[in-house]
Amino acid sequence: MDISTKNADRFSGFANAYDQVRPQMPLYPVEVITRYLGKKPGLVVDLGSGTGLSTEIWKDHCEQVIGVEPNDDMRAVAEQKADKNISFIKAFGHETVLESDCADVVICSQSFHWMNPDLTLKEVDRILKKNGVFAAVDCDWPPVCGWQAEKAYMELSDAVSRIEEKNFDFKNGFVRWDKDKHLQNITNTGFFRYTREVIFSNTEPCDADRFIGIALSQGGLQSIIKQTPGLISADLEKLIETMQNLFGDRKFEVDFGYRMRIGVK
Repeated sequence: MDISTKNADRFSGFANAYDQVRPQMPLYPVEVITRYLGKKPGLVVDLGSGTGLSTEIWKDHCEQVIGVEPNDDMRAVAEQKADKNISFIKAFGHETVLESDCADVVICSQSFHWMNPDLTLKEVDRILKKNGVFAAVDCDWPPVCGWQAEKAYMELSDAVSRIEEKNFDFKNGFVRWDKDKHLQNITNTGFFRYTREVIFSNTEPCDADRFIGIALSQGGLQSIIKQTPGLISADLEKLIETMQNLFGDRKFEVDFGYRMRIGVK
C-alpha cells in the first residue's frame, strides 16, 4: 500500500464524529484569499477536503467549489453538503484529474501535512490559473480554553506519540510532513510570485464533550483505539476525567489558532 493510501485510510471509521467536533474553516481566510486574488473566485479546489468543513464555507463566496478527498468515509459525509455549486470527487491531492489552469484558488485545510509537498505543489501549479492563490490553512491543537484542559490534551497527545514511536505498525502506518516547513516548501518551488504566513484565531462555543471529541478526532489516537485500545485507555480516561471535573455540563468558549501559508502564482 502506498503512503498516500495509508494516510487516507488513517481517517476511516470516525467521519461523523469528526464532522461534529472539528471547527469549520473560518471566513477570515476566505476574505484574505479573495483580497489577494482581487475578485470573486470562479473555481475553488479544496484538496483533502475531508467531511467538507473547509469546502462548505466557500458556498456563497465563489462560483463553484470542488472538494477533493480520497477517503470514502469522509467523502460520504461531505457529499451530504453538496449543493448547486459544491461538489466532491474521489482523488488524491497530487492526482486530482482536474483540467489544467482551471482554478482561481486551491486550498488545503488541515490536510497539506498528509500530502507529499513536492508532488502536490506540482499539481497545484498545474491546475491553478496565473494570478491564482494557493493557501494551506492549519489549526493549532489544542484550542485555547484554560491551561489545565490544554495540559491534559497535550499529555494525551504525547502518549499517542510515544506509542507510535515504539510500535512498528503505527510508526510505519503514515507519513506526516512538518507543518513548520509549509511556507518554505511553497516558496522553494518557484511557482509563486509572493508567499507569506498569516496567523489568526477564531472563537467557537465548546463544552467538555466537544473538547474530548476534538482529541478523539485525531487520526493517531483513532488508530490506536481501533487496533490496541488498552495502550491508550488510561491516558484517554485521564483527559475525560479532567474535562468533566473542570467544566461538567458548562458551556464555554475556545479560541482556535490558525496558521495560513499563502502563495500567489
